[in-house]
Amino acid sequence: MAEPTLYLFDGFNLLHAGGFGSPEELRDVLASWVAAKGARGIVVFDGHGSEERHGPLEVLWAEDADTAIERLAAEHRRTEQVAVVSSDEAVRGTSGVEVRKLSSKTFLSELAPATQAPPPPGDLRDKLDADTLAELERLRRGQ
Repeated sequence: MAEPTLYLFDGFNLLHAGGFGSPEELRDVLASWVAAKGARGIVVFDGHGSEERHGPLEVLWAEDADTAIERLAAEHRRTEQVAVVSSDEAVRGTSGVEVRKLSSKTFLSELAPATQAPPPPGDLRDKLDADTLAELERLRRGQ
């Protein structure tokens, strides 16, 4: 299956699974993530709130987020590569075979930034003093 061009996010499901402090915090993370992917996204929250657009991410509020996500998947799956991100089995099961399904936990593991490996032992940085390292860094940055 090709890389998705549209991600549909179950807002509160993902918010709680990821331990985010607020819908706004989740929104900002998702907006950055879909932008970096070159995709677009729609995060749907249960309840009432203001609909917003943050770059390639739309924020929608619906009386029933699950139903809204199912509807959006059905509307877009013929014209775009769609991925549904939700731990709700019913949402993932009814979104159609053409749609990629990700649990919130799986998505959050993809969302986490890769950690940089520590330099190997015996690296030149281990042999230089802090002033020399700072000067080399300054030169590397062209300052």
